[in-house]
Amino acid sequence: MILAIPSPLGVALGIATAAAYGIAAAVSSGLARSSTRSILVVAWLLHACALGWGLAGGTPRFGFAPAISVTAWLVLTVYGIESRMYPQLTVRRVLAALGAVAALLAAEFPGTPLHVSASPWLPLHLALGIASYGLFGAAVVHAWLITRTEKQIRLATEPPSGVPLLTLERLAFRFVTAGFVLLSATLLAGLLFGETLYGASARNWKWDHKTVFSVLAWITFAILLIGRTRFGWRGRTARRVLYAGSALLLLAYVGSRFVLEVVLARGS
Repeated sequence: MILAIPSPLGVALGIATAAAYGIAAAVSSGLARSSTRSILVVAWLLHACALGWGLAGGTPRFGFAPAISVTAWLVLTVYGIESRMYPQLTVRRVLAALGAVAALLAAEFPGTPLHVSASPWLPLHLALGIASYGLFGAAVVHAWLITRTEKQIRLATEPPSGVPLLTLERLAFRFVTAGFVLLSATLLAGLLFGETLYGASARNWKWDHKTVFSVLAWITFAILLIGRTRFGWRGRTARRVLYAGSALLLLAYVGSRFVLEVVLARGS
């Protein structure tokens, strides 16, 4: 049995990151936008340092909590870029709270060491998969913004995001498309080069829980994109399919690793 022991520096970085995000969430409504953005930038940089230490400091580790943490960091990165183009976006408090929770989880559950027989290409393979998580996470955030905006429109009040619905929808599907491409590349690499990535003892393709949920997620997102292209899916129908695919993808790696690392208390 492999027990993941958090390093003192990793824990310190995680707590500092969570504290910075917590401050940003608490004061976002009381400070000027520029001040809140500065606090978020500091938290984002601390988050990057925490992630870098977890992956490169000593023995490389990875698991369900680091996967959530990287996903949250990527979503915040996307928000930082988008907020420059659409200053009306107002989801800082929610995303800062998400970042704080993700950082604390990663500090408490740093994951298990990567296989000693694994290929140097394995981190790239994992990066592709987690990048798809981040893109689908950004799509989910935009879908939530669409839902919130629609409710505000029905109540005849000003949309809280300040961004037109069609723009939010286009952005959401761009993230879905990009995430689908990366997810396809990740699955294809696992299918063709599994033995190379994970070592000679690994099989090219193994129908475990991670694979099954990943394939189900891929099929769900493929249906969503086909439905959007061929049948013009939008609104509630498209969002439900997006949420379903994202839930399946979350169960694929994060869910299986959570069971292994926390419920069964063992590594890969």
